[in-house]
Amino acid sequence: MTYTPHKPRLAEDSDQLRSRIPGWGADLDPADRPSVPREQFDPGRTGAHWEYPDEQPEKWPRERSVEHTQLPPVFGTAQPPTGLSGAIRRYAYAKYSEGQAAHWLLLMAGDRVDTVESALRSVLTLHPDNPITETGVLAEVKRHGMSSRLGHNRADVKHHWMDPFIVGAPWVAALMLLLRLTRRARGHA
Repeated sequence: MTYTPHKPRLAEDSDQLRSRIPGWGADLDPADRPSVPREQFDPGRTGAHWEYPDEQPEKWPRERSVEHTQLPPVFGTAQPPTGLSGAIRRYAYAKYSEGQAAHWLLLMAGDRVDTVESALRSVLTLHPDNPITETGVLAEVKRHGMSSRLGHNRADVKHHWMDPFIVGAPWVAALMLLLRLTRRARGHA
Protein backbone atom coordinates (compact mmCIF):
# COMPACT_ATOMS: atom_id res chain seq x y z
CA MET A 1 0.00 0.00 0.00
CA THR A 2 1.30 3.47 -0.81
CA TYR A 3 1.66 6.46 1.53
CA THR A 4 2.39 4.45 4.67
CA PRO A 5 5.21 5.19 7.13
CA HIS A 6 6.86 1.81 6.48
CA LYS A 7 9.97 1.59 4.34
CA PRO A 8 9.35 -0.66 1.33
CA ARG A 9 11.50 -3.77 0.92
CA LEU A 10 13.95 -4.05 -1.91
CA ALA A 11 12.83 -6.34 -4.70
CA GLU A 12 16.12 -8.26 -4.60
CA ASP A 13 18.69 -8.64 -1.86
CA SER A 14 22.14 -7.07 -2.08
CA ASP A 15 23.96 -10.21 -3.24
CA GLN A 16 21.55 -10.76 -6.14
CA LEU A 17 21.82 -7.14 -7.25
CA ARG A 18 25.62 -7.12 -6.93
CA SER A 19 25.89 -10.26 -9.08
CA ARG A 20 23.54 -8.85 -11.71
CA ILE A 21 24.63 -5.18 -11.86
CA PRO A 22 28.35 -4.35 -12.09
CA GLY A 23 29.30 -1.82 -9.40
CA TRP A 24 26.03 -2.10 -7.49
CA GLY A 25 26.39 -1.43 -3.77
CA ALA A 26 29.58 0.59 -3.95
CA ASP A 27 28.11 2.99 -1.38
CA LEU A 28 26.77 0.37 1.05
CA ASP A 29 29.61 0.91 3.49
CA PRO A 30 28.36 3.64 5.88
CA ALA A 31 31.87 5.08 6.06
CA ASP A 32 31.56 6.01 2.35
CA ARG A 33 28.30 7.92 2.75
CA PRO A 34 28.17 11.24 4.62
CA SER A 35 24.36 11.18 4.82
CA VAL A 36 24.11 7.99 6.89
CA PRO A 37 23.05 9.66 10.19
CA ARG A 38 20.12 11.32 8.40
CA GLU A 39 19.03 8.04 6.84
CA GLN A 40 18.26 6.30 10.13
CA PHE A 41 14.66 5.07 10.03
CA ASP A 42 13.03 6.33 13.19
CA PRO A 43 9.25 6.82 12.88
CA GLY A 44 9.15 8.55 16.27
CA ARG A 45 11.31 11.42 15.03
CA THR A 46 8.84 12.48 12.33
CA GLY A 47 5.98 13.25 14.67
CA ALA A 48 3.57 11.29 12.48
CA HIS A 49 0.64 10.08 14.57
CA TRP A 50 -0.97 7.95 11.88
CA GLU A 51 -0.44 4.68 10.10
CA TYR A 52 -1.98 6.11 6.93
CA PRO A 53 -2.56 9.88 6.64
CA ASP A 54 -6.08 11.30 6.66
CA GLU A 55 -7.24 11.78 3.11
CA GLN A 56 -8.26 15.19 1.86
CA PRO A 57 -11.87 15.17 0.61
CA GLU A 58 -12.24 15.20 -3.17
CA LYS A 59 -14.79 17.99 -3.80
CA TRP A 60 -14.86 17.40 -7.56
CA PRO A 61 -13.34 14.69 -9.73
CA ARG A 62 -9.64 15.42 -9.77
CA GLU A 63 -7.47 14.71 -12.78
CA ARG A 64 -5.47 11.57 -12.16
CA SER A 65 -3.05 9.76 -14.43
CA VAL A 66 -4.16 6.40 -15.72
CA GLU A 67 -1.13 4.84 -13.98
CA HIS A 68 -2.37 5.79 -10.52
CA THR A 69 -5.23 4.01 -8.81
CA GLN A 70 -5.76 6.73 -6.23
CA LEU A 71 -4.94 10.33 -5.45
CA PRO A 72 -2.29 11.11 -2.88
CA PRO A 73 -3.71 11.88 0.57
CA VAL A 74 -3.15 15.63 0.04
CA PHE A 75 -3.40 17.42 -3.31
CA GLY A 76 -3.81 20.92 -4.65
CA THR A 77 -7.22 22.52 -5.06
CA ALA A 78 -6.29 26.16 -5.68
CA GLN A 79 -7.01 26.24 -9.41
CA PRO A 80 -9.67 23.73 -10.42
CA PRO A 81 -9.72 23.11 -14.17
CA THR A 82 -12.45 25.17 -15.83
CA GLY A 83 -13.61 25.97 -19.34
CA LEU A 84 -12.15 24.55 -22.52
CA SER A 85 -8.64 24.41 -21.01
CA GLY A 86 -9.98 22.29 -18.14
CA ALA A 87 -11.69 19.94 -20.57
CA ILE A 88 -8.42 19.54 -22.48
CA ARG A 89 -6.52 18.78 -19.27
CA ARG A 90 -9.13 16.27 -18.05
CA TYR A 91 -9.00 14.53 -21.43
CA ALA A 92 -5.19 14.33 -21.27
CA TYR A 93 -5.33 12.66 -17.86
CA ALA A 94 -8.22 10.34 -18.69
CA LYS A 95 -6.95 9.13 -22.05
CA TYR A 96 -3.14 9.12 -22.07
CA SER A 97 -0.40 7.81 -19.80
CA GLU A 98 2.22 10.19 -18.42
CA GLY A 99 4.75 8.30 -20.52
CA GLN A 100 3.10 9.36 -23.77
CA ALA A 101 3.91 12.58 -25.57
CA ALA A 102 0.22 13.18 -26.30
CA HIS A 103 -0.44 13.57 -22.56
CA TRP A 104 2.11 16.36 -22.19
CA LEU A 105 1.27 18.02 -25.50
CA LEU A 106 -2.39 18.20 -24.48
CA LEU A 107 -1.42 19.68 -21.10
CA MET A 108 0.68 22.33 -22.86
CA ALA A 109 -2.21 23.02 -25.25
CA GLY A 110 -4.49 23.38 -22.21
CA ASP A 111 -2.07 25.96 -20.77
CA ARG A 112 -2.13 27.96 -24.00
CA VAL A 113 -5.92 27.83 -24.17
CA ASP A 114 -6.04 28.93 -20.52
CA THR A 115 -3.90 31.95 -21.41
CA VAL A 116 -6.35 32.96 -24.14
CA GLU A 117 -9.31 32.36 -21.82
CA SER A 118 -7.71 34.54 -19.15
CA ALA A 119 -7.03 37.35 -21.62
CA LEU A 120 -10.62 37.21 -22.90
CA ARG A 121 -11.92 37.15 -19.33
CA SER A 122 -9.86 40.24 -18.48
CA VAL A 123 -11.22 42.12 -21.50
CA LEU A 124 -14.82 41.11 -20.77
CA THR A 125 -14.57 42.32 -17.17
CA LEU A 126 -13.55 45.75 -18.49
CA HIS A 127 -10.22 45.49 -16.62
CA PRO A 128 -7.94 44.31 -19.41
CA ASP A 129 -4.36 43.27 -18.78
CA ASN A 130 -1.73 45.88 -19.43
CA PRO A 131 0.67 44.34 -21.97
CA ILE A 132 3.38 46.91 -21.31
CA THR A 133 3.70 46.38 -17.56
CA GLU A 134 2.59 42.75 -17.24
CA THR A 135 4.65 41.05 -19.95
CA GLY A 136 8.08 42.21 -18.84
CA VAL A 137 8.71 44.46 -21.82
CA LEU A 138 9.89 47.29 -19.59
CA ALA A 139 12.36 44.96 -17.86
CA GLU A 140 14.05 44.40 -21.21
CA VAL A 141 15.00 48.08 -21.19
CA LYS A 142 15.45 48.78 -17.47
CA ARG A 143 17.08 45.53 -16.28
CA HIS A 144 19.73 44.88 -18.94
CA GLY A 145 17.57 42.53 -20.97
CA MET A 146 19.77 42.40 -24.04
CA SER A 147 23.05 41.91 -22.16
CA SER A 148 21.54 39.04 -20.16
CA ARG A 149 20.49 37.36 -23.39
CA LEU A 150 23.77 37.62 -25.29
CA GLY A 151 27.20 36.22 -24.48
CA HIS A 152 26.15 33.74 -21.80
CA ASN A 153 25.86 30.54 -23.90
CA ARG A 154 22.12 30.37 -23.34
CA ALA A 155 20.32 27.54 -25.07
CA ASP A 156 17.28 29.67 -25.88
CA VAL A 157 19.09 32.30 -27.98
CA LYS A 158 17.85 30.71 -31.22
CA HIS A 159 14.24 31.70 -30.60
CA HIS A 160 14.74 35.21 -29.16
CA TRP A 161 13.60 36.76 -32.41
CA MET A 162 10.21 35.03 -31.97
CA ASP A 163 9.53 36.37 -28.47
CA PRO A 164 8.08 39.76 -29.54
CA PHE A 165 5.72 37.99 -31.94
CA ILE A 166 4.63 35.41 -29.38
CA VAL A 167 3.97 38.07 -26.75
CA GLY A 168 2.62 40.78 -29.06
CA ALA A 169 0.66 38.79 -31.64
CA PRO A 170 -2.35 38.05 -29.40
CA TRP A 171 -2.61 41.73 -28.46
CA VAL A 172 -2.33 42.87 -32.07
CA ALA A 173 -4.96 40.30 -33.10
CA ALA A 174 -7.28 41.45 -30.30
CA LEU A 175 -6.82 45.08 -31.31
CA MET A 176 -7.55 44.28 -34.96
CA LEU A 177 -10.67 42.34 -33.95
CA LEU A 178 -11.83 45.23 -31.78
CA LEU A 179 -11.28 47.71 -34.64
CA ARG A 180 -13.16 45.47 -37.06
CA LEU A 181 -16.07 45.09 -34.64
CA THR A 182 -16.12 48.85 -34.03
CA ARG A 183 -16.21 49.59 -37.78
CA ARG A 184 -18.94 47.03 -38.30
CA ALA A 185 -20.99 48.50 -35.44
CA ARG A 186 -20.61 52.03 -36.84
CA GLY A 187 -21.55 50.87 -40.32
CA HIS A 188 -24.80 49.29 -39.08
CA ALA A 189 -25.71 52.04 -36.64
